[in-house]
Amino acid sequence: MVGEAGRGPAESREKGREKGPTEGRDKGKTDSLTEQRRKWEAETLGRVLGRFPEREERFESLSGLEVGRLYTPEDLEAHDYLRDLGFPGEFPFTRGVQPTMYRGRLWTMRQYAGFGSAAETNRRFKYLLEQGQSGLSVAFDLPTQVGYDSDDPMAEGEVGRVGVAVDSLADMETLFDGIPLDEVSTSMTINAPAAVLLAMYVALAERQGAPLDKLAGTVQNDILKEYVARGAYIFPPEPSMRLVTDLFAYCARELPAWNSISISGYHIREAGATAVQEVAFTLANGVAYVEAAVRAGLDVDVFGPRLSFFLGSHIDFLEEVAKFRAARRLWARLMRDRLGARDPRSWMLRFHTQTAGSSLTAQQPLNNVVRTTLEALAAVLGGTQSLHTNSFDEALALPSEESVMVALRTQQILAYESGVADSVDPLGGSYLIESLTDRIEAEARKYIEEIDRLGGAVAAIEKGFMQREIEESAYRYQRMVEDGRRTVVGVNKFTTRQERTPPLLEVDPEVGRRQREALAEVKRRRDRRAVAARLEALREAARTPGEPLMPLILDAVREYATLGEICGVLREVFGEYEPAGGL
Repeated sequence: MVGEAGRGPAESREKGREKGPTEGRDKGKTDSLTEQRRKWEAETLGRVLGRFPEREERFESLSGLEVGRLYTPEDLEAHDYLRDLGFPGEFPFTRGVQPTMYRGRLWTMRQYAGFGSAAETNRRFKYLLEQGQSGLSVAFDLPTQVGYDSDDPMAEGEVGRVGVAVDSLADMETLFDGIPLDEVSTSMTINAPAAVLLAMYVALAERQGAPLDKLAGTVQNDILKEYVARGAYIFPPEPSMRLVTDLFAYCARELPAWNSISISGYHIREAGATAVQEVAFTLANGVAYVEAAVRAGLDVDVFGPRLSFFLGSHIDFLEEVAKFRAARRLWARLMRDRLGARDPRSWMLRFHTQTAGSSLTAQQPLNNVVRTTLEALAAVLGGTQSLHTNSFDEALALPSEESVMVALRTQQILAYESGVADSVDPLGGSYLIESLTDRIEAEARKYIEEIDRLGGAVAAIEKGFMQREIEESAYRYQRMVEDGRRTVVGVNKFTTRQERTPPLLEVDPEVGRRQREALAEVKRRRDRRAVAARLEALREAARTPGEPLMPLILDAVREYATLGEICGVLREVFGEYEPAGGL
């Protein structure tokens, strides 16, 4: 593993840092504090430890960072407030991307939803909006994620199972029936065929008469993490990056309020990465996207302000708060000092957060309400812009209406009752939080330097570096759970013999048949010649390097060309990705 994650707080201060303007002023006070601490350790602490030994010989975070017994100003001797923290809304954005944060506007409460048919999901969307949700987040089924229509043999048994099936513009029309697109913010978790789903959304907005400059939301569009952690890819890296940057260019021209990518650490974390690896690999991928876009002729300060990120919030509460702050500061420094961005908006790491699905347990599922609450609180104290809270039954099935309600109410209680949204960065200045923030940034930077030595994120992925690091971390954690060094309540400790399974949501087994019938009707009613002409134009453009593809995809979507047909044309030209060496 890159870095020295096992270091204690005193040993992990970043070496060789340039002194800030306030360093060295209070050396006499620090020396006095050191003497007083030694006296405390010898007398007060020593007496207690002799009678009551601590629970563990070594305490460490989920990332393996040693957690010290006590943190004092000694641990921040190399710290300079203006350089390392600054003020909210200003570089390096450690304390938040907005000057007032949640005092001005609360984070967007965006529950992830999608299952079965577009009509069923539309009903769930309306239910969530009625309950006070402030943004929509679309989950697509597996065939949609990898570019297959519901009538393709590859889709058999998977239609509508883990998300909603969207084959054509007709499904998008049903999905958002009665929901004005210029009045909601929508996030779409789609990657390899991101351009196709965004084109459907734009075509629907045109039919609604919604101004394109009013469309707000995000399309995930993050293909690199699919190669690293998730596997929902279609094309090889080079043409995939072409699609990503082509979408950047289109959004910069046509959708000024739309986030053209959500660079995802969530799935990297869910695959078993540590908090340090999540920050490092996510930002390394971000660097790769920015560099690819610049090579394609785009100005970093044109698309940079619309980059967004997607991070997980795990159960190690204090480490997660520090992780979000470290990621924000490191990205600001990378964008300004390495990638040459000059617009302060390009330096901001704006991110959506989802609580950790991998922390949920099928055993004693109501315990997941507590886990999710802690993870949501960490995200809020870490300064997220948008939040999804997992439902307590998700380790067993797709969430029920009751569990979704509890998840949403969790956010609302944090926002309106807890008081944590009343001050900007309320944990800022904590000796432990600031020390952890520094250490996570330093360890993540070491990983990024190693990725650079390997030739950048794409090369590191092709060589299997990130995958191996994640696999090793996942294995270490699982071994710790199995041998009892990590307690998971209800799983390896505090178990019960009899457990009641809550009522679970069941997807209608007929959804696949009905979806195929609806798709056949769309194909019967559309203009076949117009569809064929649009697909042929897309084929020719895909064969021409540098030719914009998004306008041609949009033309095909308007004629009700299907997702599978469009992705099929691109498969013909680009080929399909086959990971080397089984990675």
